[in-house]
Amino acid sequence: MKTIRLYKTLLATAAFAAFSAGAYAQDIKLGYNGDLSASPSAQSGQAAVLGMEAAIADLNAAGGALGRKFTLVTRDDVSAPPKSIQNMSDLVDNEKVVAVFGPTNSGNAMAWKHIANQKKIPVLGNVGSGTDITKPMSAGADNYMFRVSMVDREQVAALMAYVKRNAAGSKVVGLMAETTGYGQGGLKDMEEIAKLQDIKIAATERFGVGDTDMTSQLSKMKAANVDTVVVWAQGTPIAQLVRSMEKINYFPLTLTSWAADNITFYDAAGKALAEKPIFMRTVSETRTPAQQKLFDRIGSKLKAPGSFSFALHGYDSVLLLAQAMKQANSTEGAAVRVALEDLKTPVQGVLKTYEKPFSKTNHEALTAKDLVWIRWKDGKLMPYSDALIGALKPADFKQ
Repeated sequence: MKTIRLYKTLLATAAFAAFSAGAYAQDIKLGYNGDLSASPSAQSGQAAVLGMEAAIADLNAAGGALGRKFTLVTRDDVSAPPKSIQNMSDLVDNEKVVAVFGPTNSGNAMAWKHIANQKKIPVLGNVGSGTDITKPMSAGADNYMFRVSMVDREQVAALMAYVKRNAAGSKVVGLMAETTGYGQGGLKDMEEIAKLQDIKIAATERFGVGDTDMTSQLSKMKAANVDTVVVWAQGTPIAQLVRSMEKINYFPLTLTSWAADNITFYDAAGKALAEKPIFMRTVSETRTPAQQKLFDRIGSKLKAPGSFSFALHGYDSVLLLAQAMKQANSTEGAAVRVALEDLKTPVQGVLKTYEKPFSKTNHEALTAKDLVWIRWKDGKLMPYSDALIGALKPADFKQ
């Protein structure tokens, strides 16, 4: 009798295990691969994951997609390209995710974008802004790299349009950039778009990401009578730059990359100097009702309120992927890529309504017209406007 009861127990246990395994196998597994702990940018990756988790919860509450629920698998690449490559292979080959989000750092995306394209796994970037991330591996090749985030070249196009419009105040223009891949990529965009705008660059200076004194480079700018400087660097180096400006009492009009929105910039620069640069991002602290609703939901979990923009990117990127899967009636990578490139149903996100956000040749959901001008004011990322910004037209944004 004991043998029979034991057999029934084992049979029931096996049946439960099989059911559990079957139910798990039915989940649509998504992956996030990015810095979640190592660099100052990790707060951006953490915010993106919070936004993704909120979107997944909302989608699952509404029934998921294709009759299945979404789950999220995260991998921390600690800001290291080799680790990020390893994570990508793990997510695709072992975890069997059907799409990947992230990364936090643009250089890491460039390190593994070939994996996504070779294995036909759609990637929706929601943090890294490097211009080349979403370019195909070769002309005309199928491209699995999409993005719902800022793009360096879109920011540069807007900043240079501002400089062009400011002819009276920007008579002598200089460029400055950190020597990382991020800084040099931005510098390349700045130089190319300056030519398109017929803006003569009087001086170009570089500095290390860990430098704390840029007075030498700034002195050269001052000697060249530069009245406007456009800067591409991460948050902390930009803070060191404005501190160096203070040392020599030289404050040209300063336009920077969006990295100045990072709390590390504000903390290192201090309140007064933090209010010097003008830059762009996808949202200010003047939020729409939908954005405020999401902020009320996850804001207490953010490491800094300024990282909320990445939560919005994360939220909307999941909605776009889910809609593509519904349209494709599949989670297969090639079918989802084709659907993303021709989304037939508008998607109501928290940043905006996405109407055909992508095409075969455009994999950027957010462009210059979606960005807002920002300046720190009393510790908050407030919208900034002036007569020049008000006068900007679409034709001004040359790329």
